[in-house]
Amino acid sequence: MNKYLLSFVIIALLPSLFLCAQTSRSQNLVYNPSFEEYRECPRKIDALGTLTIVDAWFQPTAGSADYFNVCGSRDCRVPRNKLGVQEPHSGQGYCGIYCSKTDYREYLQTQLKEPLREGELYRISFYVSLSEYSSGAVATIGALFTPDRVGDTVRSVLMCKELKQLAPNISQVVASYFEPQVVNSGQAITDTKGWTRITGTFVANGGERFLTIGNFFPASQSNVVDLDSLTYLLPGAYYYIDDVELTCLTCDTPKPVAADTLAPTASSVAQPVAQQPDADTLQVGATIILHNIFFDFDKAVLLQQSYNELQRLLEILQNYPKMRIEVRGHTDGHGSADYNQRLSENRAKAVVDYLVSKGIDAKRLQYKGYGKTLPIATNATEEGRARNRRVEFKILSR
Repeated sequence: MNKYLLSFVIIALLPSLFLCAQTSRSQNLVYNPSFEEYRECPRKIDALGTLTIVDAWFQPTAGSADYFNVCGSRDCRVPRNKLGVQEPHSGQGYCGIYCSKTDYREYLQTQLKEPLREGELYRISFYVSLSEYSSGAVATIGALFTPDRVGDTVRSVLMCKELKQLAPNISQVVASYFEPQVVNSGQAITDTKGWTRITGTFVANGGERFLTIGNFFPASQSNVVDLDSLTYLLPGAYYYIDDVELTCLTCDTPKPVAADTLAPTASSVAQPVAQQPDADTLQVGATIILHNIFFDFDKAVLLQQSYNELQRLLEILQNYPKMRIEVRGHTDGHGSADYNQRLSENRAKAVVDYLVSKGIDAKRLQYKGYGKTLPIATNATEEGRARNRRVEFKILSR
């Protein structure tokens, strides 16, 4: 091939190659995310039925998820149907599930386009709307990612069941609650007119292939509320679901990234790799952000990915044996003040406990949670909220 023609071909392909790189990072990993593809129009609501007509989606339990479309029968029509009245968030269809004020549950499940990659940061989002026919509202609707398809024959809370060997000839099935990677843990979702977006980020363990949406918490932990605006025609909290999106935020980055997860609802976006502060920076009164601190959702247990950052802090304290610091925890503006205060304090304490376990004298350390009282950026954008979710330390003496 003529070398000038080859050069032209390469140059001409560069925009499309760049576009492909961008697409691989931002593409939605969920098939049929808006429930627009179906085998037939929905005809009835069956309390003992099985969700089979929506492409790529199914129900993992005996709780019967429902499908609604503008082409449906009177019971399953959009916007008015047997279980409520709602326009789609987009398109012409949506699904519906009981998230309940009792322990009756329904769920939606799908297989992802590809397994999630270990250590990568993902964002999940979907929209929910409470049916006005409900007899209450709940908060804890979330998204669970698992390597294998999970399910049961029950119509109650979906639980993780494991066969445990108690003795050489004795085994027992032990059930425990699933812990969704992303969950709305704040106020109950009460909007019956519009749609509420549930979203959050998380770091994948690797190999997760299935997404399940629903309420994985018992009624006593679901922040159940009763509302005068509801008609109480249904026995529980019924929610329409639409527009599910899962994207990888870091899959095209050349190096591993991390996330500050000091947040009441989900982990934050990636932060840059921190450099070791120099002597001029380490002055009394200085406050230094620890960018790459990881916690499980809604917990104060440090994840292994935090240890590189904590090692840097440990080296500082070892190099300056008289230094005293205050470890400070912060959250973004989501959630109640009391919730954020407790979470930020517990996570700051977790950092101190780690340092003490590595030989740092506890007398040199103190911790404090500031909740959402000291933002360093706007809470109106995801990027701003990510900056507000942070762990830092202040030098008290040197």
